[in-house]
Amino acid sequence: MLAFNERGHRDVWLRGYVDRVVIGCGGDVIARHPRCWDREDMVFDPVHYLPLLEQKTGALDQAAPLAGWELPDEFATLRRLMEARMIKAGRREYVQVLRLLETFEMADLQVAVKNALSMGAIGFDAVKHLVQCPIEKRPPKLDLDVYPYLPKANVGTTSAASYIP
Repeated sequence: MLAFNERGHRDVWLRGYVDRVVIGCGGDVIARHPRCWDREDMVFDPVHYLPLLEQKTGALDQAAPLAGWELPDEFATLRRLMEARMIKAGRREYVQVLRLLETFEMADLQVAVKNALSMGAIGFDAVKHLVQCPIEKRPPKLDLDVYPYLPKANVGTTSAASYIP
């Protein structure tokens, strides 16, 4: 499904049915929402707003469409670790992980995030790789225990005195 900001400044069509509202542009359906009959109520699908939030990561905590969006605990842990490591770029990568919901089911993405956290592979590429592997029926290549023939790297601790001339 294509996002709204990819269709900016173009005519769209809207079809209201008893149980749903469908929005489209040309021959493409952009969004489907359940119809709400409550007065002055708004129905958001947070996934539709993720492309915009990827551009404006500062709005991640204040975005109305995300208010009340209950994500599994693993997602909060992933976000915290990504932001601690990369700050603003970490927030953008976190939104990229959430954008995987445009393609994959929440349960599959949750498993991938959980596996990435357990492996210490904190990043969008790792999560995407882990969510695709079961679908493509191949083992993930992030766990180095599966490759016993690779040489082990022993990295020693450098003393601060080593830098004094």
